[in-house]
Amino acid sequence: MAVARLRFLDKDEVELIHQQSIECLERIGVMVKSPDVLKLLKSKGAEVDLKKGVAKLPESMVKEAIKRAPKRLVLGARDPKHEKTLPVESFPLLATTGLAVFTHDLGSGEKRQTTNKDLADFSKMADAMNGVDICWTTVTAHDVPQEALAVNSLWTALQNNTKHVQVVPATRGASDARKQVEIASLIAGDLEALRKKPLFSVISCSIAPLCFEKAEIEAQAEFARAGIPVVSMSMSISGLSSPVTIAGTLENINAENLASLTITQAAKQGAPFIYSSESAPMNMATGVLDYTAYQLPLIAAGAAQMAQRYGIPSHTSNWGFETIEPGLQSSLSEAFGTLVNTMSGTDCMSGAGSLDSAKGASLEQVVIDSHIWEDIRTYMHRFPVTRDTIALNVIEAVGHAGTFLRHPHTLRTFKSEMFVRDQSRRSWQATMSTKMALEARGIARKVLREHEVPQMPPDVLREGAALIKDYEKKVGN
Repeated sequence: MAVARLRFLDKDEVELIHQQSIECLERIGVMVKSPDVLKLLKSKGAEVDLKKGVAKLPESMVKEAIKRAPKRLVLGARDPKHEKTLPVESFPLLATTGLAVFTHDLGSGEKRQTTNKDLADFSKMADAMNGVDICWTTVTAHDVPQEALAVNSLWTALQNNTKHVQVVPATRGASDARKQVEIASLIAGDLEALRKKPLFSVISCSIAPLCFEKAEIEAQAEFARAGIPVVSMSMSISGLSSPVTIAGTLENINAENLASLTITQAAKQGAPFIYSSESAPMNMATGVLDYTAYQLPLIAAGAAQMAQRYGIPSHTSNWGFETIEPGLQSSLSEAFGTLVNTMSGTDCMSGAGSLDSAKGASLEQVVIDSHIWEDIRTYMHRFPVTRDTIALNVIEAVGHAGTFLRHPHTLRTFKSEMFVRDQSRRSWQATMSTKMALEARGIARKVLREHEVPQMPPDVLREGAALIKDYEKKVGN
Protein backbone atom coordinates (compact mmCIF):
# COMPACT_ATOMS: atom_id res chain seq x y z
CA MET A 1 0.00 0.00 0.00
CA ALA A 2 1.24 3.49 -0.85
CA VAL A 3 1.22 5.88 2.15
CA ALA A 4 2.74 9.38 2.13
CA ARG A 5 5.77 9.59 4.44
CA LEU A 6 8.60 12.07 5.02
CA ARG A 7 12.08 11.06 6.20
CA PHE A 8 14.78 13.15 7.85
CA LEU A 9 17.73 10.83 8.54
CA ASP A 10 19.46 8.59 6.06
CA LYS A 11 20.32 5.00 7.00
CA ASP A 12 23.92 5.76 7.99
CA GLU A 13 22.77 8.59 10.28
CA VAL A 14 20.24 6.33 11.98
CA GLU A 15 22.99 3.79 12.64
CA LEU A 16 25.40 6.43 13.96
CA ILE A 17 22.81 7.74 16.44
CA HIS A 18 22.15 4.15 17.53
CA GLN A 19 25.86 3.42 18.03
CA GLN A 20 26.44 6.66 19.93
CA SER A 21 23.43 5.90 22.15
CA ILE A 22 24.85 2.48 23.00
CA GLU A 23 28.23 4.05 23.81
CA CYS A 24 26.47 6.65 25.98
CA LEU A 25 24.62 4.00 27.99
CA GLU A 26 27.75 1.86 28.41
CA ARG A 27 30.21 4.68 29.22
CA ILE A 28 28.10 7.40 30.86
CA GLY A 29 25.04 5.43 31.98
CA VAL A 30 21.81 6.77 33.42
CA MET A 31 20.95 8.12 36.86
CA VAL A 32 18.12 6.14 38.47
CA LYS A 33 16.87 7.64 41.74
CA SER A 34 15.41 4.37 42.99
CA PRO A 35 17.53 1.85 44.90
CA ASP A 36 14.98 -0.85 44.06
CA VAL A 37 15.20 -0.26 40.32
CA LEU A 38 18.99 -0.01 40.50
CA LYS A 39 19.14 -3.39 42.22
CA LEU A 40 16.79 -4.81 39.57
CA LEU A 41 19.11 -3.55 36.82
CA LYS A 42 22.15 -4.96 38.59
CA SER A 43 20.50 -8.38 38.81
CA LYS A 44 20.01 -8.29 35.03
CA GLY A 45 23.62 -7.41 34.21
CA ALA A 46 24.00 -3.64 34.56
CA GLU A 47 27.07 -2.09 36.18
CA VAL A 48 25.55 -0.19 39.10
CA ASP A 49 27.02 2.41 41.47
CA LEU A 50 24.47 2.55 44.29
CA LYS A 51 26.23 5.48 45.94
CA LYS A 52 26.06 7.66 42.83
CA GLY A 53 22.75 6.19 41.71
CA VAL A 54 24.10 5.47 38.23
CA ALA A 55 23.57 2.36 36.11
CA LYS A 56 25.73 1.61 33.07
CA LEU A 57 23.93 -0.61 30.61
CA PRO A 58 25.94 -3.05 28.47
CA GLU A 59 25.07 -3.34 24.79
CA SER A 60 23.99 -6.96 25.22
CA MET A 61 21.44 -5.95 27.85
CA VAL A 62 19.99 -3.21 25.64
CA LYS A 63 19.84 -5.51 22.62
CA GLU A 64 18.00 -8.14 24.65
CA ALA A 65 15.46 -5.52 25.76
CA ILE A 66 14.87 -4.49 22.14
CA LYS A 67 14.43 -8.15 21.19
CA ARG A 68 11.92 -8.78 23.99
CA ALA A 69 9.78 -5.68 23.46
CA PRO A 70 6.50 -6.37 21.63
CA LYS A 71 6.49 -5.07 18.07
CA ARG A 72 2.67 -4.97 17.93
CA LEU A 73 0.36 -3.57 20.59
CA VAL A 74 -3.39 -3.40 21.09
CA LEU A 75 -4.65 -0.29 22.84
CA GLY A 76 -7.87 -1.41 24.47
CA ALA A 77 -10.97 0.70 25.04
CA ARG A 78 -14.23 0.52 26.98
CA ASP A 79 -16.00 0.29 23.65
CA PRO A 80 -14.25 -2.41 21.56
CA LYS A 81 -14.95 -0.49 18.33
CA HIS A 82 -12.44 2.12 19.54
CA GLU A 83 -9.59 -0.37 20.07
CA LYS A 84 -6.45 0.54 18.10
CA THR A 85 -3.47 -1.48 16.94
CA LEU A 86 0.12 -0.23 16.77
CA PRO A 87 1.99 0.24 14.54
CA VAL A 88 -0.52 2.07 12.37
CA GLU A 89 -0.85 1.31 8.67
CA SER A 90 -1.69 4.82 7.51
CA PHE A 91 -2.08 8.04 9.50
CA PRO A 92 -1.05 8.34 13.17
CA LEU A 93 -3.52 8.16 16.03
CA LEU A 94 -4.38 11.52 17.59
CA ALA A 95 -4.58 12.13 21.34
CA THR A 96 -5.77 15.23 23.12
CA THR A 97 -3.30 17.50 24.87
CA GLY A 98 -2.45 16.62 28.48
CA LEU A 99 -2.17 18.18 31.94
CA ALA A 100 -3.26 21.71 30.99
CA VAL A 101 -3.67 23.94 34.03
CA PHE A 102 -6.12 26.49 32.65
CA THR A 103 -9.06 26.65 30.25
CA HIS A 104 -11.37 29.24 28.71
CA ASP A 105 -14.80 28.76 30.22
CA LEU A 106 -17.22 27.62 27.52
CA GLY A 107 -19.95 29.88 28.86
CA SER A 108 -18.20 33.10 29.85
CA GLY A 109 -14.98 32.78 27.88
CA GLU A 110 -13.12 33.59 31.11
CA LYS A 111 -9.64 32.10 31.57
CA ARG A 112 -9.60 30.04 34.78
CA GLN A 113 -8.06 27.08 36.60
CA THR A 114 -9.23 23.63 35.58
CA THR A 115 -11.39 21.30 37.67
CA ASN A 116 -12.43 17.67 37.70
CA LYS A 117 -15.69 18.68 35.96
CA ASP A 118 -13.56 20.14 33.16
CA LEU A 119 -11.68 16.85 32.86
CA ALA A 120 -15.02 15.04 32.54
CA ASP A 121 -16.13 17.49 29.83
CA PHE A 122 -12.87 17.20 27.89
CA SER A 123 -13.06 13.41 28.10
CA LYS A 124 -16.62 13.50 26.77
CA MET A 125 -15.54 15.83 23.95
CA ALA A 126 -12.71 13.45 22.99
CA ASP A 127 -15.23 10.60 22.97
CA ALA A 128 -17.45 12.50 20.52
CA MET A 129 -14.79 13.77 18.09
CA ASN A 130 -14.10 11.48 15.11
CA GLY A 131 -10.61 12.90 14.69
CA VAL A 132 -9.55 11.98 18.25
CA ASP A 133 -8.43 8.38 18.86
CA ILE A 134 -6.93 8.60 22.37
CA CYS A 135 -8.09 10.56 25.40
CA TRP A 136 -5.11 11.89 27.33
CA THR A 137 -6.15 13.23 30.74
CA THR A 138 -6.40 16.65 29.13
CA VAL A 139 -6.48 18.99 32.12
CA THR A 140 -5.26 19.01 35.71
CA ALA A 141 -8.09 18.82 38.24
CA HIS A 142 -7.16 21.37 40.91
CA ASP A 143 -10.21 20.57 43.09
CA VAL A 144 -9.32 16.96 43.98
CA PRO A 145 -6.68 15.88 46.54
CA GLN A 146 -3.44 16.38 44.63
CA GLU A 147 -1.88 13.37 46.37
CA ALA A 148 -4.44 11.24 44.51
CA LEU A 149 -4.51 13.23 41.25
CA ALA A 150 -3.34 10.43 38.97
CA VAL A 151 -5.87 7.93 40.32
CA ASN A 152 -8.73 10.43 40.25
CA SER A 153 -7.87 11.51 36.71
CA LEU A 154 -7.94 7.96 35.37
CA TRP A 155 -11.27 7.22 37.04
CA THR A 156 -12.87 10.43 35.71
CA ALA A 157 -11.56 9.90 32.17
CA LEU A 158 -12.69 6.27 32.02
CA GLN A 159 -16.21 7.16 33.20
CA ASN A 160 -16.61 9.87 30.56
CA ASN A 161 -14.85 8.30 27.58
CA THR A 162 -15.07 4.95 25.77
CA LYS A 163 -11.79 5.30 23.85
CA HIS A 164 -8.26 4.41 25.00
CA VAL A 165 -7.08 6.65 27.84
CA GLN A 166 -3.58 7.94 28.56
CA VAL A 167 -2.89 9.06 32.10
CA VAL A 168 -0.72 11.49 33.98
CA PRO A 169 2.48 10.22 35.62
CA ALA A 170 1.98 8.33 38.87
CA THR A 171 3.54 10.94 41.18
CA ARG A 172 3.25 8.75 44.29
CA GLY A 173 5.09 5.91 42.65
CA ALA A 174 4.22 2.25 42.85
CA SER A 175 1.17 2.74 45.08
CA ASP A 176 -0.43 5.06 42.50
CA ALA A 177 0.34 2.57 39.74
CA ARG A 178 -1.16 -0.37 41.63
CA LYS A 179 -4.34 1.60 42.39
CA GLN A 180 -4.72 2.69 38.75
CA VAL A 181 -4.33 -0.93 37.66
CA GLU A 182 -6.91 -2.01 40.25
CA ILE A 183 -9.45 0.54 38.98
CA ALA A 184 -8.92 -0.38 35.32
CA SER A 185 -9.10 -4.10 36.18
CA LEU A 186 -12.47 -3.49 37.82
CA ILE A 187 -13.77 -2.04 34.55
CA ALA A 188 -12.06 -4.60 32.29
CA GLY A 189 -13.32 -7.54 34.36
CA ASP A 190 -10.05 -8.70 35.91
CA LEU A 191 -6.29 -8.21 35.66
CA GLU A 192 -5.85 -10.76 32.89
CA ALA A 193 -8.51 -9.10 30.73
CA LEU A 194 -6.78 -5.76 31.31
CA ARG A 195 -3.42 -7.26 30.36
CA LYS A 196 -4.80 -8.56 27.04
CA LYS A 197 -6.47 -5.29 26.11
CA PRO A 198 -5.24 -2.48 28.36
CA LEU A 199 -7.82 0.28 28.71
CA PHE A 200 -5.12 2.82 29.47
CA SER A 201 -1.47 3.59 28.92
CA VAL A 202 0.81 5.83 30.95
CA ILE A 203 3.06 8.72 29.95
CA SER A 204 6.30 8.20 31.87
CA CYS A 205 8.87 10.98 31.46
CA SER A 206 12.60 10.74 31.91
CA ILE A 207 14.39 13.85 33.18
CA ALA A 208 16.79 15.00 30.49
CA PRO A 209 19.60 14.44 30.37
CA LEU A 210 19.71 10.75 31.30
CA CYS A 211 17.86 10.71 34.63
CA PHE A 212 14.84 8.84 36.03
CA GLU A 213 13.03 10.10 39.14
CA LYS A 214 12.22 7.66 41.93
CA ALA A 215 8.40 7.76 41.99
CA GLU A 216 7.94 7.71 38.24
CA ILE A 217 10.38 4.90 37.46
CA GLU A 218 9.06 2.71 40.29
CA ALA A 219 5.54 3.26 38.96
CA GLN A 220 6.79 2.41 35.47
CA ALA A 221 8.08 -0.94 36.73
CA GLU A 222 4.66 -1.67 38.27
CA PHE A 223 2.85 -0.79 35.08
CA ALA A 224 5.20 -3.05 33.12
CA ARG A 225 4.43 -5.99 35.42
CA ALA A 226 0.69 -5.42 34.92
CA GLY A 227 0.97 -5.21 31.11
CA ILE A 228 0.08 -1.51 30.90
CA PRO A 229 1.82 0.17 27.92
CA VAL A 230 4.49 2.63 28.99
CA VAL A 231 4.86 5.70 26.75
CA SER A 232 8.44 6.67 27.54
CA MET A 233 8.44 10.39 26.79
CA SER A 234 11.81 12.10 26.54
CA MET A 235 11.46 15.87 26.85
CA SER A 236 14.91 16.90 25.67
CA ILE A 237 15.29 20.65 25.22
CA SER A 238 18.09 21.48 22.79
CA GLY A 239 20.57 23.86 24.38
CA LEU A 240 19.18 23.32 27.89
CA SER A 241 18.77 19.64 28.76
CA SER A 242 20.37 18.17 25.64
CA PRO A 243 23.07 19.33 23.21
CA VAL A 244 22.03 22.34 21.14
CA THR A 245 22.42 20.35 17.91
CA ILE A 246 19.58 18.31 16.40
CA ALA A 247 21.91 15.30 16.23
CA GLY A 248 22.82 15.61 19.91
CA THR A 249 19.18 15.99 20.90
CA LEU A 250 18.22 12.90 18.90
CA GLU A 251 20.99 10.89 20.58
CA ASN A 252 19.74 11.98 24.02
CA ILE A 253 16.14 11.09 23.11
CA ASN A 254 17.28 7.71 21.83
CA ALA A 255 19.52 6.92 24.79
CA GLU A 256 16.76 7.79 27.27
CA ASN A 257 14.24 5.65 25.40
CA LEU A 258 16.62 2.69 25.19
CA ALA A 259 17.36 3.00 28.91
CA SER A 260 13.65 3.23 29.71
CA LEU A 261 12.98 0.20 27.51
CA THR A 262 15.72 -1.75 29.28
CA ILE A 263 14.23 -0.90 32.70
CA THR A 264 10.75 -1.89 31.48
CA GLN A 265 11.93 -5.25 30.15
CA ALA A 266 13.96 -5.86 33.33
CA ALA A 267 10.74 -5.47 35.32
CA LYS A 268 8.80 -7.78 32.98
CA GLN A 269 9.98 -9.42 29.79
CA GLY A 270 7.62 -8.68 26.96
CA ALA A 271 6.06 -5.66 28.67
CA PRO A 272 4.41 -3.27 26.15
CA PHE A 273 6.48 -0.17 25.41
CA ILE A 274 6.02 2.91 23.20
CA TYR A 275 9.05 4.95 22.14
CA SER A 276 8.22 8.61 22.75
CA SER A 277 9.53 12.15 22.57
CA GLU A 278 8.15 15.63 23.03
CA SER A 279 11.37 17.51 22.41
CA ALA A 280 12.27 20.86 20.90
CA PRO A 281 14.91 23.59 21.17
CA MET A 282 14.99 26.16 23.94
CA ASN A 283 13.86 29.63 22.97
CA MET A 284 17.09 31.52 23.59
CA ALA A 285 15.14 34.69 24.37
CA THR A 286 12.82 33.22 27.01
CA GLY A 287 14.51 30.01 28.17
CA VAL A 288 11.43 27.84 27.60
CA LEU A 289 10.69 25.01 25.18
CA ASP A 290 9.87 26.48 21.76
CA TYR A 291 6.89 24.72 20.16
CA THR A 292 7.18 26.97 17.09
CA ALA A 293 10.82 26.11 16.32
CA TYR A 294 11.73 24.90 12.84
CA GLN A 295 13.65 22.04 14.47
CA LEU A 296 10.66 20.58 16.36
CA PRO A 297 9.11 18.62 13.46
CA LEU A 298 12.58 17.55 12.27
CA ILE A 299 13.41 16.18 15.72
CA ALA A 300 10.03 14.40 15.76
CA ALA A 301 10.74 12.86 12.35
CA GLY A 302 14.20 11.70 13.44
CA ALA A 303 12.84 10.17 16.65
CA ALA A 304 10.18 8.29 14.67
CA GLN A 305 12.91 6.85 12.45
CA MET A 306 14.87 5.67 15.48
CA ALA A 307 11.77 3.89 16.82
CA GLN A 308 11.29 2.26 13.42
CA ARG A 309 14.92 1.09 13.52
CA TYR A 310 14.01 -1.01 16.56
CA GLY A 311 10.56 -2.01 15.28
CA ILE A 312 8.93 -0.42 18.33
CA PRO A 313 5.64 1.55 18.24
CA SER A 314 6.16 5.30 18.60
CA HIS A 315 4.57 8.49 19.88
CA THR A 316 6.95 11.21 18.72
CA SER A 317 4.88 14.01 17.15
CA ASN A 318 2.65 16.88 18.20
CA TRP A 319 -0.52 17.98 16.49
CA GLY A 320 -2.08 21.41 16.52
CA PHE A 321 -1.47 25.00 15.55
CA GLU A 322 0.38 27.02 18.17
CA THR A 323 -2.26 29.44 19.42
CA ILE A 324 -2.90 31.51 22.54
CA GLU A 325 -6.64 31.96 22.06
CA PRO A 326 -8.96 29.30 20.58
CA GLY A 327 -8.55 29.31 16.80
CA LEU A 328 -5.57 29.35 14.44
CA GLN A 329 -2.96 32.00 15.17
CA SER A 330 -0.02 30.25 13.50
CA SER A 331 1.76 31.73 10.53
CA LEU A 332 1.64 29.90 7.20
CA SER A 333 5.22 28.67 7.60
CA GLU A 334 4.51 27.45 11.14
CA ALA A 335 1.45 25.57 9.90
CA PHE A 336 3.62 23.93 7.24
CA GLY A 337 5.58 22.28 10.06
CA THR A 338 2.51 20.18 10.85
CA LEU A 339 3.04 18.43 7.50
CA VAL A 340 6.48 17.24 8.56
CA ASN A 341 5.18 16.33 12.01
CA THR A 342 2.23 14.26 10.85
CA MET A 343 4.03 12.51 7.98
CA SER A 344 7.12 11.68 10.02
CA GLY A 345 6.22 8.02 10.46
CA THR A 346 5.06 8.20 14.07
CA ASP A 347 2.25 5.90 15.22
CA CYS A 348 0.72 8.36 17.69
CA MET A 349 0.77 12.07 18.39
CA SER A 350 -0.88 14.38 20.90
CA GLY A 351 -2.01 17.97 21.20
CA ALA A 352 -5.70 18.30 20.28
CA GLY A 353 -7.15 21.18 22.28
CA SER A 354 -3.81 22.72 23.27
CA LEU A 355 -3.41 26.43 24.00
CA ASP A 356 -0.31 28.47 24.84
CA SER A 357 2.38 25.78 24.50
CA ALA A 358 0.22 23.13 26.21
CA LYS A 359 -0.23 25.16 29.39
CA GLY A 360 -3.92 25.54 28.59
CA ALA A 361 -6.72 23.75 26.76
CA SER A 362 -10.14 24.67 25.42
CA LEU A 363 -13.11 22.60 24.31
CA GLU A 364 -13.47 24.75 21.18
CA GLN A 365 -9.87 23.95 20.26
CA VAL A 366 -10.53 20.22 20.57
CA VAL A 367 -13.30 20.67 17.97
CA ILE A 368 -11.09 22.76 15.67
CA ASP A 369 -8.07 20.45 15.92
CA SER A 370 -10.18 17.33 15.44
CA HIS A 371 -11.98 18.66 12.38
CA ILE A 372 -8.82 19.93 10.69
CA TRP A 373 -7.00 16.68 11.45
CA GLU A 374 -9.80 14.69 9.80
CA ASP A 375 -9.09 16.76 6.70
CA ILE A 376 -5.29 16.60 6.78
CA ARG A 377 -5.01 12.91 7.61
CA THR A 378 -6.64 12.16 4.26
CA TYR A 379 -3.21 12.80 2.72
CA MET A 380 -2.04 9.65 4.54
CA HIS A 381 -4.84 7.41 3.33
CA ARG A 382 -3.59 4.04 2.05
CA PHE A 383 -3.73 3.74 -1.72
CA PRO A 384 -3.27 0.26 -3.20
CA VAL A 385 -0.81 -0.09 -6.09
CA THR A 386 -1.92 -3.24 -7.92
CA ARG A 387 -2.61 -4.38 -11.47
CA ASP A 388 -6.26 -3.50 -10.92
CA THR A 389 -5.55 0.05 -9.70
CA ILE A 390 -2.94 0.66 -12.41
CA ALA A 391 -5.74 -0.37 -14.78
CA LEU A 392 -3.78 -1.05 -17.94
CA ASN A 393 -6.60 -3.20 -19.30
CA VAL A 394 -9.01 -0.32 -18.71
CA ILE A 395 -6.73 2.06 -20.61
CA GLU A 396 -6.68 -0.42 -23.48
CA ALA A 397 -10.48 -0.74 -23.43
CA VAL A 398 -11.03 3.02 -23.41
CA GLY A 399 -8.55 3.54 -26.20
CA HIS A 400 -6.75 6.58 -27.52
CA ALA A 401 -8.35 9.96 -26.73
CA GLY A 402 -11.27 8.19 -25.01
CA THR A 403 -13.02 8.94 -21.71
CA PHE A 404 -12.94 6.86 -18.54
CA LEU A 405 -16.09 8.43 -17.14
CA ARG A 406 -18.44 5.75 -18.47
CA HIS A 407 -16.18 2.76 -17.82
CA PRO A 408 -17.34 0.38 -15.00
CA HIS A 409 -13.87 0.57 -13.41
CA THR A 410 -14.44 4.26 -12.66
CA LEU A 411 -17.85 3.64 -11.11
CA ARG A 412 -16.50 0.74 -9.06
CA THR A 413 -13.40 2.52 -7.80
CA PHE A 414 -13.87 6.27 -7.49
CA LYS A 415 -15.35 6.29 -3.97
CA SER A 416 -12.28 4.60 -2.49
CA GLU A 417 -9.82 6.77 -4.44
CA MET A 418 -11.35 10.24 -4.50
CA PHE A 419 -12.17 12.38 -1.46
CA VAL A 420 -14.27 15.54 -1.35
CA ARG A 421 -13.35 18.40 0.96
CA ASP A 422 -15.85 19.51 3.60
CA GLN A 423 -16.37 23.10 2.47
CA SER A 424 -17.45 24.30 5.93
CA ARG A 425 -14.18 23.11 7.45
CA ARG A 426 -12.26 24.58 4.53
CA SER A 427 -13.65 28.02 5.40
CA TRP A 428 -12.32 27.65 8.95
CA GLN A 429 -8.81 27.09 7.67
CA ALA A 430 -9.07 29.99 5.24
CA THR A 431 -9.31 32.45 8.13
CA MET A 432 -6.06 31.37 9.87
CA SER A 433 -7.31 33.36 12.86
CA THR A 434 -9.67 33.06 15.82
CA LYS A 435 -12.81 33.71 13.75
CA MET A 436 -13.82 30.04 13.74
CA ALA A 437 -13.83 29.87 17.56
CA LEU A 438 -17.44 31.09 17.84
CA GLU A 439 -18.71 28.32 15.55
CA ALA A 440 -16.54 25.74 17.34
CA ARG A 441 -17.94 26.92 20.67
CA GLY A 442 -21.45 26.22 19.42
CA ILE A 443 -20.44 22.71 18.32
CA ALA A 444 -18.77 22.07 21.70
CA ARG A 445 -21.90 23.14 23.58
CA LYS A 446 -24.04 20.89 21.39
CA VAL A 447 -21.71 17.93 22.03
CA LEU A 448 -21.80 18.37 25.81
CA ARG A 449 -25.57 18.74 25.69
CA GLU A 450 -26.37 15.84 23.35
CA HIS A 451 -23.50 13.32 23.24
CA GLU A 452 -24.10 10.36 25.56
CA VAL A 453 -21.22 8.30 26.91
CA PRO A 454 -22.43 4.80 27.90
CA GLN A 455 -22.40 4.43 31.67
CA MET A 456 -20.54 1.71 33.50
CA PRO A 457 -22.62 -0.87 35.40
CA PRO A 458 -23.88 0.48 38.77
CA ASP A 459 -21.84 -2.03 40.80
CA VAL A 460 -18.64 -0.98 39.00
CA LEU A 461 -19.43 2.70 39.65
CA ARG A 462 -20.05 2.02 43.35
CA GLU A 463 -16.91 -0.07 43.80
CA GLY A 464 -14.77 2.38 41.82
CA ALA A 465 -16.00 5.34 43.86
CA ALA A 466 -15.23 3.42 47.06
CA LEU A 467 -11.71 2.63 45.86
CA ILE A 468 -11.10 6.31 45.11
CA LYS A 469 -12.45 7.43 48.48
CA ASP A 470 -10.35 4.91 50.40
CA TYR A 471 -7.22 5.85 48.45
CA GLU A 472 -7.74 9.59 49.04
CA LYS A 473 -8.06 8.89 52.75
CA LYS A 474 -4.94 6.72 52.74
CA VAL A 475 -2.69 9.19 50.93
CA GLY A 476 -4.17 12.12 52.86
CA ASN A 477 -3.05 10.54 56.10
